[in-house]
Amino acid sequence: MSRIETDSLGQIEVPDDAYWGAQTQRSLINFAIGQERMPLPVLHALALIKKAAARVNDRNGDLPADIARLIEQAADEVLDGQHDDQFPLVVWQTGSGTQSNMNVNEVIAGRANELAGNPRGGKTPVHPNDHVNRSQSSNDCFPTAMSIATAQAVQTQLLPAIAELSGGLAELSARHMKLVKTGRTHMMDATPITFGQELSGFIAQLDYAERRSAPRCRRSASWPRVAPPSAPGSTRPTVSAKRLRLNWPRCRVCRSSPRPTSSPPSPAMNR
Repeated sequence: MSRIETDSLGQIEVPDDAYWGAQTQRSLINFAIGQERMPLPVLHALALIKKAAARVNDRNGDLPADIARLIEQAADEVLDGQHDDQFPLVVWQTGSGTQSNMNVNEVIAGRANELAGNPRGGKTPVHPNDHVNRSQSSNDCFPTAMSIATAQAVQTQLLPAIAELSGGLAELSARHMKLVKTGRTHMMDATPITFGQELSGFIAQLDYAERRSAPRCRRSASWPRVAPPSAPGSTRPTVSAKRLRLNWPRCRVCRSSPRPTSSPPSPAMNR
């Protein structure tokens, strides 16, 4: 079973059980190559951005409060992993990640409309572009999502793995510090060392890796999330330059985002 969704190119059939809309469906057809799906951490990070943007747009008076609440509620479900099967797109798409950005917009809007008592999908009362993507562009959302996903991976996967491996090697090193063995330089015997000393070299390498990774995690929390440039079709409302500087978005989106890592998000220095 299918339903009809529309975009600027016209009508297209979308599966009834899908929350996504026309642009996601067109990407499935136009980029039917490879099996490499867009990583879920990047998509969840995009959902986090949508939630924060809805909160800021509501605060600025650029989005009705009821629409903002629906977007936040649907985004929270995405962040909880409830709709992971709704992101079918592969990494083979346009360079700015436009299709995946719209996939997230459409899924959040489709679920928000269902939460509002309407059929799944569609554009009423929540529009995927005019509301979910308001004041945004894939050109800044996607790099920001990559930064968020990177910081989360470093903190929740890489650093704990380094600590666990280093701790295990430290125990072995202490246990075998007096066990003498032949040292090796390439294919030749060298000065004898203890097995514990040998393991200490690996521990030192892991320590260096941890020291290099932790600052990069903090730098990944510096987000390029900014308002898109003025352009035909831009969903950013027309505002004065002064209001744009004071009220949008870089700092406010960062401050409004639920913290994805222990490093607080901040706007990029060259914003």
